[in-house]
Amino acid sequence: MAALPSSLTVAVVGSGAMGQGIAQVAAQAGHPVLLLDAREGAAEAAVRSVAQALDGLVAKGKKTQAERDAVVVRLTPVASLSDLAPAGLVVEAIVEDLDAKRRLFTELETLVGPDAILATNTSSISVTAIAAPLKRPERLAGLHFFNPAPLMALVEVVSGLATGPAVLDTLVDTAAAWGKSPVRCRSTPGFIVNRVARPFYAEGLRLLQEQAAAPATIDAVMREAGGFRMGPFELMDLIGHDVNFAVTRSVHAAYFGDPRFQPSLIQQELVEAGRLGRKTGRGFYDHAADAARPAPAEAPAGPKPHRVVVGGDLGAASALPDLLRAAGIAVEETDGDGLLVVDGVTLALTDGRTATQRAAGDGRRPLVLFDLALDYAKASRVALAPADGTPAEAVATAAGLFQTLGKAVSVIDDAPGLIVMRTVAMLANEAADAVMQGVATAGDVDIAMTRGVNYPLGPLAWAGRIGIGAVLGVLDALARTYGEDRYRASALLRRKHSGGTGFHG
Repeated sequence: MAALPSSLTVAVVGSGAMGQGIAQVAAQAGHPVLLLDAREGAAEAAVRSVAQALDGLVAKGKKTQAERDAVVVRLTPVASLSDLAPAGLVVEAIVEDLDAKRRLFTELETLVGPDAILATNTSSISVTAIAAPLKRPERLAGLHFFNPAPLMALVEVVSGLATGPAVLDTLVDTAAAWGKSPVRCRSTPGFIVNRVARPFYAEGLRLLQEQAAAPATIDAVMREAGGFRMGPFELMDLIGHDVNFAVTRSVHAAYFGDPRFQPSLIQQELVEAGRLGRKTGRGFYDHAADAARPAPAEAPAGPKPHRVVVGGDLGAASALPDLLRAAGIAVEETDGDGLLVVDGVTLALTDGRTATQRAAGDGRRPLVLFDLALDYAKASRVALAPADGTPAEAVATAAGLFQTLGKAVSVIDDAPGLIVMRTVAMLANEAADAVMQGVATAGDVDIAMTRGVNYPLGPLAWAGRIGIGAVLGVLDALARTYGEDRYRASALLRRKHSGGTGFHG
């Protein structure tokens, strides 16, 4: 099945930010676009807004005046549903309310032609439920864009229980023809992105609740070590806590209270206080024009090591010996359990246990754990967690090692799994469960997370880089520490580990 021809008329119902963006995308792809909104004058205002956005692109030299004019002339505001009869594709982008969407599509299917495709941009409502009252539910699917639609590459093409395969194929091909990166998924709560991304916020919120570190420190570590464009707290402030909290509650309820998706009391309190983030000027951060952003915790300069003993395979931190040598530090490599020893201080990559648990179990003191980094050569910050009772001098020695490599060091409380490692492990775990349950393929999950929310690496690809066995070890350690089903490891992760296979061949 090929993409819809550009001569075919596309209709968009709802001219808010998302509907307006979808209309612009379709018009830029050459389609005549009909734009309808129940609010008087809203569709006309949306067309003017698109024109202004394109004016900006012309001013920057990213579009010609002729290209701008061609897009604008394809956008036609209309006054009633009956005006949408010529459309071969209707995309709904109205309020997230099941009854409202059902009423709209029930009326639309009597107006458009028999071959017209109906699509909902819902981000949280079951496509199966929306299509249920239709006489021909097979022609309705989800076409979930991400905001802002003209800029964000990802489109989730969502199949309801009755959606026809040809409809899905056409929408996938059409989204690709529109310059997007489409992924297929089944209609389950949160689809791909809003489901798999929950741990990104949840683990940050739990670390804050347990006083492991302040928001500014957690955000800095996730950006500067994890490679994420934004940390969880600044991203929640950007999204809006009312929106983020509502999505979390919706997914939690839809999965019948699964503790993996448990909402945070801290975020609930922000919503109750009206501190919704940037939109209200205050969330985890003060967004007033003259407000200073809190600085992340940063360890004072420690001594430069002259010799480091590397015992065994460092796993995901295997780049460190060469980096140490490049920094002029003598490195002695021996057999061992994946440890670094500097002036009597033992350092190890987190395995999900606290440093205190590990020191008690292994008898190694003083012990300081360090966090995962996406790329230790490029990371500009590393988080450390010392075991309880570790002398300040030992912490300074550990900090000095990473500072010698040009990294800022944030010393946090002894949190199991630290910050980046536990978050990535939980993201990979949720992604694996989505694959196991047939929500999407491993490839589409990783595409969705890199192109929909700009993760530096797909969570399943990242699990492969860390080692699935290491990810399982972190999850199992977290489960033992907390005694919660929240950290239960996916059966598919265990199977992949047992079989010695990965998610991408």
